[in-house]
Order: sequence, then structure tokens, then C-alpha cells
Amino acid sequence: MKKPKIVSHKEWLKQRIAFLKKEKKFAHMRDALSRERQKLPWEKITKKYVFDTPKGKQTLAQLFEGRSQLILYHFMFHPDWKAGCKGCSLLADSFDRNITHIQQRDITMIAASRAPLAKLEKFKKRMGWSFKWVSSGGSDFNYDFYVSFTPEQLKKKIYYNYKTEKRSGEDLPGLSVFYKDKSGNIFHTYSTYERGLDAAIVPYQYIDLVPKGRDEDKLPYPMAWVRHRDSYGG
Repeated sequence: MKKPKIVSHKEWLKQRIAFLKKEKKFAHMRDALSRERQKLPWEKITKKYVFDTPKGKQTLAQLFEGRSQLILYHFMFHPDWKAGCKGCSLLADSFDRNITHIQQRDITMIAASRAPLAKLEKFKKRMGWSFKWVSSGGSDFNYDFYVSFTPEQLKKKIYYNYKTEKRSGEDLPGLSVFYKDKSGNIFHTYSTYERGLDAAIVPYQYIDLVPKGRDEDKLPYPMAWVRHRDSYGG
């Protein structure tokens, strides 16, 4: 962090008010971008996906739970892992309380991972979460939405976050949105990955307010500091 400039209260207010104009401009731009996002075209889901859930086998249509809109977080949890991704867990720590409010706007929000349901339930209990978490391991769902890749695919360049490049890791994070009409047709309306998930990382929204900011420049990778909530120690 650079040494700050110390000024009088009058000068502090002057510069803060000037910066407020930029914040308001950004807020208006964000609102406009959201409206544009909501006008993007949809694609119809024609493949039948079946998930393992606490209520048994359920189709994608059943995951809506009577609502017309579905937000699905692609939580990184490889079938061989003993615990879920630390970064995804950071996001998931805020799911439960948010979901209570989101449901009032005709939206169901869940998470899906390739790990077996028993592993998801065990880890969910450890973390103290109650949101619905389903296993997509028995279907092509993760592969079709570009968040999981076979070892063979990883030998070449893969398609992730709307670009083709060399990556490692069979599972990556993302978030997808779906709409179900009155006839039961399901449409994929939006998906986002990588920095597109920033807005869902609630701690970052607060960290960005303080002088040191994210302070991640010297780390091996940006979220290297993150641990499971019960693993930070004293």
C-alpha cells in the first residue's frame, strides 16, 4: 500500500464528493449492463439431465421447485476429493441467507457438483450449510456447461469462459441461469465464469472498500489466502 496523502476534513470531503460522481456513474453503467444481460437471447435445453438429490433422482425441471427461474452454482468438487473447493466454499458461505430473500422473487438457487451426493452432504454438514446441493456426476451436465473436462480433453486446449486455452484441473467454477415457462420448456439464459463470479464473492465486496484492498499481488494466485471457514485457526 502506498503512503496515503493526509489532508484536512474540508479537502477530504471535496475529494470524496468528487469520487462519488464516479461511483454513481459506475452504478448507472452497472444497471444498464444488467438490463442488457436480461435481454440476451436464450437457448432451449433439449437434453434430459438427471441429478442425485436429497429427495432422490430429479430432473433439471424438478430443481426449479415450482419457480420459473433457477440460479445454479457450479461448485468445484471432483468425485475423488475429500472436500469442496476453498474458493467455492467462500461463495457458498453466503448462500443460505441470500436464498431466503431470492426465493421471494420467483428464483430457486442451488449448487451442483460431480462428487457423489454422500460426499456433498457430509461436507455440507461440516460447513453448517443448508442450501440444496445436488450431484451431477451421473450426467453430462458439467461437461455440457464447460465446467468439467476429461483427462483427454486437458491434454489439449479446452473451452472455458468463452475462450479456448490450455488449462489444468478437471473441474472449474461457474454459475448458470435457467428459465422454465408455463409449458415446462427450459431455457439456458446466462452463464458466467472466472471474474464474472466476483459479484457473488461477498467478502470481496467489503475487502475492496478498505485501503489495502485485496492485497493479493504477492500471492501465488489471487485466492491463495482463502481457507475453509473452519480452517483459519486462531
